[in-house]
Amino acid sequence: MIRYFVSHPTAANILMLAIIALGLVALPSLNKETFPKIDLNQVQVTVAYPGASPSDVEEGICNPLEDATDGISFTKEQRCEARDNFGMLTMEMQENGEIRQFIDDIKSAVDAITQFPENTEDPVIKELGRTEPVVTVAITAKNLSSPELKTLAEYYRDRLLALPQVSIVTVSGFSTHQLNVLVKSDAMLQFDLSIQDIADLIKSQALELPVGILKSKDTSYQIRFDNARKTAAELASLVIINTDKGGEIRLGDIATIEDQFENLEERVELDGKQAALLKVTKNTSDDTITIFDSVQEFVDQENARLPDGTKLTLTQDAASIVKDRLQLILKNAWQGLLLATLALLLFFNYRYTFWIALGLPVSFLGGLAVMSTLGISINMISMVALLMAIGILMDDAIVLSESISHEYNQGKSPMEAAISGTQKVARGVFSSFITSALLFGSLLFMKGDMGQVMGVLPVVLLAVLTFSLLEAFLILPHHLKHSLEHSHEKKKPQWRNVFDANFLKLRDRFTSFAQTAITYRYITVGIAFALFILSIGMLATGTIKFKAFPDLEGNRLEARILYPQGTPLAKTEALVEKLIAAARKTQDQFQKNESAPLIKNIQVAYSENGDSSESGAHLATVNLDILDTELRHTSLADFTPAWRKNTGSIPGIISLQFKEPSFGPAGRAIEIQLRGNDLSELSKASYEIQNWLLGYDGVSNILDDLRPGKPQYKVTLLPGALAAGVNAKMVSAQLRSAYQGAKVNDIYKNREAYEINVKLDSSLENALADFDDMIIFSKTGQSIPLVSVATIEEYRDYARIGHVDHKRVVNIFGNIDSAKANTSEVLNDTKKRLFPELQQRYPDLTISLKGEVESSAETNNSIFTGFFLALTGVFLLLSLQFKNYREPIVVMLNIPLALIGAIFGHYIMGLDFTMPSMIGFVSLAGVVVNDSILLVEFVKYRVKEGMVLHDAASQAVHDRFRAIFLTSITTIAGMAPLLLETSLQAQVLIPLVTSIVFGMLTSTMLVLLVLPAAYGIMEDIGFIELTNEEEGIAAEEVAHLG
Repeated sequence: MIRYFVSHPTAANILMLAIIALGLVALPSLNKETFPKIDLNQVQVTVAYPGASPSDVEEGICNPLEDATDGISFTKEQRCEARDNFGMLTMEMQENGEIRQFIDDIKSAVDAITQFPENTEDPVIKELGRTEPVVTVAITAKNLSSPELKTLAEYYRDRLLALPQVSIVTVSGFSTHQLNVLVKSDAMLQFDLSIQDIADLIKSQALELPVGILKSKDTSYQIRFDNARKTAAELASLVIINTDKGGEIRLGDIATIEDQFENLEERVELDGKQAALLKVTKNTSDDTITIFDSVQEFVDQENARLPDGTKLTLTQDAASIVKDRLQLILKNAWQGLLLATLALLLFFNYRYTFWIALGLPVSFLGGLAVMSTLGISINMISMVALLMAIGILMDDAIVLSESISHEYNQGKSPMEAAISGTQKVARGVFSSFITSALLFGSLLFMKGDMGQVMGVLPVVLLAVLTFSLLEAFLILPHHLKHSLEHSHEKKKPQWRNVFDANFLKLRDRFTSFAQTAITYRYITVGIAFALFILSIGMLATGTIKFKAFPDLEGNRLEARILYPQGTPLAKTEALVEKLIAAARKTQDQFQKNESAPLIKNIQVAYSENGDSSESGAHLATVNLDILDTELRHTSLADFTPAWRKNTGSIPGIISLQFKEPSFGPAGRAIEIQLRGNDLSELSKASYEIQNWLLGYDGVSNILDDLRPGKPQYKVTLLPGALAAGVNAKMVSAQLRSAYQGAKVNDIYKNREAYEINVKLDSSLENALADFDDMIIFSKTGQSIPLVSVATIEEYRDYARIGHVDHKRVVNIFGNIDSAKANTSEVLNDTKKRLFPELQQRYPDLTISLKGEVESSAETNNSIFTGFFLALTGVFLLLSLQFKNYREPIVVMLNIPLALIGAIFGHYIMGLDFTMPSMIGFVSLAGVVVNDSILLVEFVKYRVKEGMVLHDAASQAVHDRFRAIFLTSITTIAGMAPLLLETSLQAQVLIPLVTSIVFGMLTSTMLVLLVLPAAYGIMEDIGFIELTNEEEGIAAEEVAHLG
């Protein structure tokens, strides 16, 4: 095969062009996003129970749902939340389950439930994580009422959905749109009508339906009855009662009809103006940047023709940050490729360098074709995988190129040199490929969300390495043959002669160092292991902190307000104004460092808080859209504490949190779950843990999800109520109709859904008095005061009740400033010192660490398992290659020692050791093994020539120095731009690059110094003794390299 491609005039070029074509065809189809998609493997079941308290929902919704879904196969965790008006069950599936079957099993179990309370709505079942946000379009318009603004939003929703690239748009900023029929209590008494009676009358009168077809001799007519009422005026004119004297009572005579939204406090403001939001999201298969560009173009076109006072504004932009991060990687990739190519030019002529370097884009395009086939997107992780591949691909190309060059210098023709040179290193290069594949493949064992995010890295690397192997064996030799045919045309430039002479001096000096290392081999190996122990100690003692995932710099910042339930809207609005003023003041503090306004716009969402399951006037979120990271110098880590300080203390507030709205792949820094049956005990334990955590410097935004809910009235029938003609069902139904409302039906107008709802007309000022005077109608239609047949007791329920696997739970959340504290240290200290004491006082209490700690523990364990299996595979492979169990130990000795450079590199750079750092080390191990393999082969060959082992080891360093140096310098050159990148976006990738670059620096020294010294020690103890057969194998592998 090699001879065919070298000798054939077009085969190698056709294969190369085919790979390039595949990559170029696949490139447009690759989606672009920040991180690979995460399959949450979660299914959510929601059951609405209007008017119900969390306790009612727990009993009537959560318990039946939990009982019905017990025992479903592949269930990892079962969670249920009881909130005001609805219950929500979340089923999490194990990673080895099949999601469609899991959903079907849940649906079958839920459909079989028969004991849901009356007035519950049908369960809604959906898979979570199927959509991702792209951008939000905020609509502001002068002099438009809320219903008119909603109508305008619906119009623009349809316009956006008409764009080919956009598939999902939802309108928000409003609660349910209703036509409320507010019935006067005296009219109810006058006409002996209950709320439900009036709702039934409206339903019987306001009809619109087809009634049949009239056929005549000539044609057919469809007959429709149309007495629909779709506006407040039309409803007011609806006749509902005829009087004895022939008069008519219209709905407007006994009720006030209002066109409004259910919760007036549920609204959104943009820069002080009421706004409607169009949230554009995408399916996981859609391209973020393509969707954003089409929406941006649409908004620009609309704004150009809209009248003054009406404007569309892009907010909550999740696409620009994707674009910025990918452009950052692309910039560093071409810079790294350029530097690596320049490094090659120092050693090879221009033609040789060109063909070696061309293997990189060819392999990359082949990898892109595989990515398209497997559905892998262009994201930060897959791009870094391509960046990491530069040094590894160069290694194989360098070995092969030097082999061919050596054969040519031995007097062979260019064609024979290309063939024999390739064939002689084919076994070693293929072995290196297999060891790299095993080590990179170990990353496929990563579990959890982090595993899904990082799992694309080995897939992309293996794809690129596979095409690199094809290119190295079948394409590169053909091109190098042509280079050799023209090698006599030009003399070496003078600078190359000078460089070659100096490089030879460096090689000789390093050979001398190797001889010294072998002479003092015990000291050399002892120093290496001492440095290894010291580096591990730096991690163990916390000198270098461990953090699951580096902090991600975004473009948004939020202040989340949580007052006690019942707080008036005016108080929340006053705090919002204070927060906006503080944000503007903070902007002024940092603006001198910026070339554009630091805050692009400010959005306020009332009745919304991402940390709370509640809704109401006591909640609000102030969202700042910050200048893009590539255009600013101010970090959110600097802006956030300044904004908090400028806001000052807020009396009477439960929580005011300043944070970025996303957590990154690792989850929340602090997430502690308490399980038990007694909510009061859980509440006490939670309070103690929160106070404890606030004692650590750098810990902030501590909050749990167990809080008092709204004040409630509990109505209980008195003895004798049945004798008065009322029963529990009648009283509860009439109370529900009066205060929850009796829904007549849904109507659609201008593509918007409305509810017609009938309820008691009760002003806020007189609401309590009206409740005391509430009238109940008996079976005979007699009106009876509520207080005469029932007792009314005031109490307060919880705002939310959570379950996990049938146990009640309370979750504690918080953030940690990584510059002041370390998540692992804080939580491990808390676990060691506080948790045992709490569990002694509360025996029923179970405490679990979730979030970042759980995610990193799951991923770490899977990485270690996969890495151990990979090392075992490498050992067995090398044992087959070397035909003994001794040399594999020498080769693999350098893998743990390479960790020295990775750890010291983090110390020098001032970085935490993170999950990307570990992945960088695993990737580094592949290069270290490859270098060690050929060095061992050279040692064995020199022994065959008659050298003693000590001299053979130092001579092997002399022979192999150029290739190892080239591999190291090209890898470091390829990674250097990203290592030195100052962009805020690069901080997530710098730990990975630090492991590789600093690890490569030290592993070069280790392979060339420690490995020969270790060989000497193993000979001293009689562990190594080459057989004639092994010597022959080594000679066959290495003789051509002299």
